[in-house]
Amino acid sequence: MAEERTEQESHAPPSADRPSDATVSEVGGVRGVRGVRSSSCWRLFCRVVLIGVLVALPVSVGVNWGQYRLWQATRGGGPREVHHSGQEGAEAKLAVVPIQGVIMPPLTGRVLAMIDMVEEDESVRGLVLAIDSPGGLVADSHQIYHRLEQYRAETGNPVTVTMSRMATSGGLYVAMGSGPTGRVYAEPTTWTGSIGVIIPRYDVSGLADRFGVTSEPLKTGPLKDSLNPFRELSEEDRRVWKGILDDAFDRFIGVIAENRPGLDAARVRELATGQIYTANQALEHGLVDSIGYEEDAIDSLKTALGLETVQVVTYRVRPGWIDLLLDQFESRDPDRQLARWLETGVPRSMYLSSWGTMPRALLDSSR
Repeated sequence: MAEERTEQESHAPPSADRPSDATVSEVGGVRGVRGVRSSSCWRLFCRVVLIGVLVALPVSVGVNWGQYRLWQATRGGGPREVHHSGQEGAEAKLAVVPIQGVIMPPLTGRVLAMIDMVEEDESVRGLVLAIDSPGGLVADSHQIYHRLEQYRAETGNPVTVTMSRMATSGGLYVAMGSGPTGRVYAEPTTWTGSIGVIIPRYDVSGLADRFGVTSEPLKTGPLKDSLNPFRELSEEDRRVWKGILDDAFDRFIGVIAENRPGLDAARVRELATGQIYTANQALEHGLVDSIGYEEDAIDSLKTALGLETVQVVTYRVRPGWIDLLLDQFESRDPDRQLARWLETGVPRSMYLSSWGTMPRALLDSSR
């Protein structure tokens, strides 16, 4: 009986609590297959991710580079070189740097950036400064003049100046950047001269009294509101501002005397009445060397350098549509309007051929 029970138990079907050996083998096989499949899927997933990264990386770089270039284009960017005249592709270049408008930001920065580009281009053999400006701020005029001095010293290249409609005051100041050996050309109808310094100021104290308006600024010293238009200038005010004007004026005199052969400081002071001179008068007084046009200045520089073939290039700065859009928003911004109003009261010493504040048209032309 015991043997029969043992035999029956050996042939009994597997219970739910104890799986058979076949079942265990099948489960193990399924798990093994699943493990192999899982491992294969994981390797496939890693390969897909790796391929995706390898594909996405250059695409991302390309897209970001494209966005950067688009940003540069829409922002306007810095100056860019364009063909002016002569033989394109010639080994030697002459660079024409234009100064058009009132010499103040942002024009100053653009001109300095152009001179930097000229200096970095080793194929440029000479620079032509094309001026059409009534002048501008004292500091900005000197910055451009000083940069031209640096350019001549560091490259050894000559600088020639051509004046078109106007090159007065600060325009004449930067023209002296051509140095003692540089030639200065003026067109037959050019106005130049206006040697001097001006700080525009209005006295509206009488008008304020008439309408009962008083000005009582809170200040730490008697000269803190020195150019307050709601009060008359005191003798101390005049003494202080005369010293400031004289310093800038003496520098102007020295720059011309240093860079115009045949003109000493005493003679320059005789000419420095603030008068505007015609091209012929300027030639007679030694402020310019020749009456001629831009092409004459280029030809003379080309001849002086002994260049038979040359490419003449110039530089352009165009505002992008984002700049124009932002300018429209800023013009309507109350804070920006307040800032502009406050700026009208900031003292500015100018090498400028104007008796008052700068005309709006000239301000716009420098933007």
